[in-house]
Amino acid sequence: MMGCSATYTKAPTASTSPSSTVTTAAAAARGVVAISPAGVTTKINVPSYSTEEEYFQACHAAKTWMQGHPGDRTGLVESYLAALQKPGVVGAGTWNIAWAALPLPRQAGVIVAAKAAANDECG
Repeated sequence: MMGCSATYTKAPTASTSPSSTVTTAAAAARGVVAISPAGVTTKINVPSYSTEEEYFQACHAAKTWMQGHPGDRTGLVESYLAALQKPGVVGAGTWNIAWAALPLPRQAGVIVAAKAAANDECG
């Protein structure tokens, strides 16, 4: 199943640097985006958006990734999000779209799904 894969691949390079896009987006959203000391977006204060199918896909991808890494699942959420947010990385957890290309409601949807996976709530 395509949605079961937790493998991530590089997206084609764009004319804009993904890191500058993330920095610009975060600066534009002050007070909306929470970034951890490690530089990982961990919370977005906008309504999350994903279809039911997309939510399941993102949640299942996060759960599969977490099963392959040692440690407490709740503690793994930030590590998982960090893996998704690396420039050019795409995979089932972000619906095969690079993190920087996702609008804030979609990024929020990924975070909601990751937290649900940590709590074994994928459905």
